[in-house]
Amino acid sequence: MKQPFKQHLIDPEICIRCYTCEMTCPVQAIEHDDNNVIVDAEKCNFCMDCIPVCPTGSIDEWRVVEAAYTLDEQYGWDELPGQAELEVGEASVETQDLSENDDPIAALLAEAHKGAGGKAKAPASAAKPTVNLYNLGNPVEAVVQGNYRLTTDGGDTDVRHIILDFQGKPFPVLEGQSIGIIAPGTDAEGKAHLPRLYSVSSPRDGERPGYHNVSLTVKREPDGLCSNHLCDLSIGDSVQVTGPFGGTFLLPADPAARLLMICTGTGAAPMRAFTMARQRTVGLREGGMVMFFGARTPASLPYFGPLAKVPDNLLQKHLVFSRQPDQPKEYVQDRMRAEEELVAELIQDPNTHIYICGLKGMEQGVEEALTNIAESIGQPWQAMRDAMREDGRYHVETY
Repeated sequence: MKQPFKQHLIDPEICIRCYTCEMTCPVQAIEHDDNNVIVDAEKCNFCMDCIPVCPTGSIDEWRVVEAAYTLDEQYGWDELPGQAELEVGEASVETQDLSENDDPIAALLAEAHKGAGGKAKAPASAAKPTVNLYNLGNPVEAVVQGNYRLTTDGGDTDVRHIILDFQGKPFPVLEGQSIGIIAPGTDAEGKAHLPRLYSVSSPRDGERPGYHNVSLTVKREPDGLCSNHLCDLSIGDSVQVTGPFGGTFLLPADPAARLLMICTGTGAAPMRAFTMARQRTVGLREGGMVMFFGARTPASLPYFGPLAKVPDNLLQKHLVFSRQPDQPKEYVQDRMRAEEELVAELIQDPNTHIYICGLKGMEQGVEEALTNIAESIGQPWQAMRDAMREDGRYHVETY
């Protein structure tokens, strides 16, 4: 009987095909085809470098096997197989039976999970997402309906609201999912560019109900190949699109659900989609949504004007700025501490779903603030967070 071993896998339902793990892997153990990103068991040395860079946690999957899943098998998956029960001598072994004391890899995994944000689950009431309908080998063409600048601080921060129309082609996308944009041309090796991922900022039925177009929130980066391509598009131009991607950072359908949304910069994209969708489905529900949104200045905060018009009884807004003239720097975690009673009440409510989206650097500060707030009510935050994640109520997507 073969000795079971642990194999590193990627969840194709959750993976958003950002290819960050592949670019990070020092031994080239991660590769992709038109459909999936997979791990070559013969090359993987469990270095864990790919774990903390994954924005979704899809990279953080492991199975105990007697024979490794082949590359062809992984490329053919639409969903991850469950853990098979294995016989080792007289004992039946499953993944959860391998404790950190018995398995040195499990100890590494326990540490790695902290960087990846743990294994995400979709809200129980969320709609079933469509994933990878259009891939690298079969992208769909979309036409630009609008390209509007959202920021007003000169050339320092150019953030655009870009609306795409799929001209009658099916593109079923849910709030919280991402799509891939393929920039034209080829790279230094003559290969087509890999898609760049952008969170959808519109509700599932479109910017206007029933129009089924899709909007993106795009920040122009000085050397950003795809961001410059998108920001320079004119109405009528076409783009090549893959996706949709993402199966966990989704909106609960339960009208009683409350949303605690914490974001910075273009991390506001899914929060905008959530807010608009909730407004259309549950109306002005008192106490339904709370947002902590950080930027350098009001002029660099995407959707500053439209946000001000959203009724407070639908969305309680805490807009936080770190570079205001003659004002001390303030970050989202600072405002969360200042609103300790509000946040404490939310995290204790079993109807609350937490969403964190933005630059990866924000994650530690938010985690520390939530730890402090939980301690103020005599609760261990890590246990609360893990219970919420297991219940599909804690979601992190940072980049």
